[in-house]
Amino acid sequence: MSHLVAPSLLSANFLNLEKDIVMLNQSEADWFHLDVMDGVFVPNISFGFSIIEKIRKATQKVLDVHLMIVDPERYLERFKKAGADIISIHMEACRNPVEALRTIRTLHAKAGIVINPETPVNVLTEVIAEADMVLLMSVHPGFGGQSFIQDTLEKIITLRSMITLQNLSVMIEVDGGIDLQNAPLLVRQGVDILVAGNTIFSSADPTATIHQLKNIR
Repeated sequence: MSHLVAPSLLSANFLNLEKDIVMLNQSEADWFHLDVMDGVFVPNISFGFSIIEKIRKATQKVLDVHLMIVDPERYLERFKKAGADIISIHMEACRNPVEALRTIRTLHAKAGIVINPETPVNVLTEVIAEADMVLLMSVHPGFGGQSFIQDTLEKIITLRSMITLQNLSVMIEVDGGIDLQNAPLLVRQGVDILVAGNTIFSSADPTATIHQLKNIR
């Protein structure tokens, strides 16, 4: 399978969100990446159920919902109902990650587990088999426009090895500071999903930038 591109709507124009959604629908983007922030787990607040419900009505593409919130277990069913196809939760924010991932799957959504830049990959050993996807944060979560943290490359190698050793079909997603310069290296290291915000939405031609990201070999 070739890699997927998931534009992060955190960098979209919220005064004219419909225009950006139409652009993404017409582009080669595979997923919409939606960052939900509560101002507690991360020092920023983004959007919640009502915005996701409206985005759901405006696209047939996969909604990849990344919960940067404390106690995400309380809201899993509501995010699924709002339209999430994939729900990703942070190891650092979950009381019982295994149980939460199983709950997501019982809701008939794909289950993702996320770790922050300072969290080592080996914390995933006991939970990875319950996940459909692992999201590695390559910036500190909470704000867009940060530079890619180079240590993420080592984590990708370690994670890919862990997935292979356990004979799992778990996808690897990377989010933060991805651009046309570092994306080829990430794809070569085995990343399945590239999340890109600023790189796409600050581009003079976002559709062309998505095409470039999608056609990296």
